[in-house]
Amino acid sequence: MAKQFPELHDAHSKFIEEQHMFFVGTAAPDGRVNISPKGMESLRVLGPGRIVWMNLTGSGNETAGHLLESNRMTLMWCSFTTRPMILRAYGTARTLHVGDAGWDEMADLFPSHRSARQIYDLTIDLVQTSCGYAVPFMEYQSDRDTMQKWVDSKSDDDIRAYWMERNQQTIDGKPTRLAK
Repeated sequence: MAKQFPELHDAHSKFIEEQHMFFVGTAAPDGRVNISPKGMESLRVLGPGRIVWMNLTGSGNETAGHLLESNRMTLMWCSFTTRPMILRAYGTARTLHVGDAGWDEMADLFPSHRSARQIYDLTIDLVQTSCGYAVPFMEYQSDRDTMQKWVDSKSDDDIRAYWMERNQQTIDGKPTRLAK
């Protein structure tokens, strides 16, 4: 039932736009594989072969560490509503930090967020759809406001201190090179 495509078609982009969350998967050549859920208006399809997403502060920073060793990335969406489908975009990604060339242009694509750590720029080399028949129905209620409340309660210095304490290494002890 799976179908493969060299790039996103318009119907794929529409499907992505309809989803409230996505998952990112990365892995270094050794150590643990990371799969992380994302949301909060943090992803943009820039064309049939390119997706960018803004990574916000979190309890870990696995993607950044993994991409230093291997630039492979997979993004996945699944429908929890009436249309059963899973869509994966496979490719290679580069990391942009605040101050890097291109950061401002990419950051302007998203709502402003004080806790933006990185922007990932994925070049797609394969798109795959599959049925999603076993994915349960779930009803979207709203985005959580927990992250925004946390950010609002912190100064910029507090957020950076959190990054220095919690986001400098992967769970396997590899560096993330998070901008200071």
